[in-house]
Amino acid sequence: MYSLLLTVIYLIFISLGLPDSLLGSGWPTMRVAFGVPSSYAGYVAMAISFMTIISALISPRIIRRFHTKWIVIVSIMLTVVGLLGFSFSTSYGMLYLFAVPYGLGAGSIDASVNHYVANYYSGSVMNFLHCFYGVGAVISPNIMALALSKAKWNEGYRWTAYIQLGILLICILSLPLWKKNGGSVEAEEEEQAGIREALKVPGVALTLIAFFAYCSGEATCFLWTSSYFAGTKEGLSAGTIASFGSLIFGGLMFGRVISGFTSNKLGDRLLIRVGNAVELVGIIMVMLPIKHYLPAAIGFVVIGTGMGPVYPAVQHMAPANFGKRNSAAVIGLQMASAYVGSTFMPMVFGILQEHIGISIMPFYLLIFIVVNTVLLERTYIVLKREEHR
Repeated sequence: MYSLLLTVIYLIFISLGLPDSLLGSGWPTMRVAFGVPSSYAGYVAMAISFMTIISALISPRIIRRFHTKWIVIVSIMLTVVGLLGFSFSTSYGMLYLFAVPYGLGAGSIDASVNHYVANYYSGSVMNFLHCFYGVGAVISPNIMALALSKAKWNEGYRWTAYIQLGILLICILSLPLWKKNGGSVEAEEEEQAGIREALKVPGVALTLIAFFAYCSGEATCFLWTSSYFAGTKEGLSAGTIASFGSLIFGGLMFGRVISGFTSNKLGDRLLIRVGNAVELVGIIMVMLPIKHYLPAAIGFVVIGTGMGPVYPAVQHMAPANFGKRNSAAVIGLQMASAYVGSTFMPMVFGILQEHIGISIMPFYLLIFIVVNTVLLERTYIVLKREEHR
């Protein structure tokens, strides 16, 4: 039962990663079809993220009322509607309509499953969980690349929706597996603190800003990596450019595989410190003034590798740092903060790159890695001070 349920949870995170990289990998072609500027991708991404923020903020209340398995089923259904809606969109404006289910499907499933795993599984499981998110996020740019070479960008969304439907069917068939853990989980959720109470806990606000910074850089890479190569490297085909959208996700997956094998030994804090250092090396590689695409491509993989352990480690630390009573609200707030960064900062970059040039991307990423590192280190100091009181 334990192994089968864990396999289903991993599959759920593949489904969570599948929709996230489609817009970035398909946008260079989509914007031509819709006749809109490059920066308009940021507005669509903002609409998706805004809906995700809403679902993340209400997730503590949803977690208290509904079992994780039902949150998963409904959320995947919403993403399927969003993906199919994008595939049938014939104008830029239609994307905003289907951004609603597209975004709502992500926030609650992300917060609820992260909370479930943070409380009932090890840091190793958490890292492997987010590794499988990377699997989904790596698959979809290649689906889009195949669609661009064999059909149209619409098919990239449609084929991804069909995969999501298959995962949804497996989740429905696996509902009995959750019974073993269901009672204890639901009983504890009744004692969970609310958002206002959790915000007063020392160190929580700092982690929210740090998480905002991390996800701002991550989401900028998700959306603009393909466009970066289109704007700075010459002689690349549309399919090749689209496939480069998987570089950051491949790095994320690799980083989380390594973290999965080492997290129980190294601990969450050391993993975050090592990850931030590796990400910085990747940013420097992208900055190198070399015309060939290979150093920058390797650089984005390294950036993703460094980013790999940060997200799952911050989430996994929540119960230990702030107490199990506050964990659902803290993780929900972290998800909301993350999606605020995902909503606005890729859009801000889209505006900046139109006026300055997309070559500023590594310098933009540098700002967020510095903010993330400084604020997390400050959080550790605050937590240590609280322990000695």
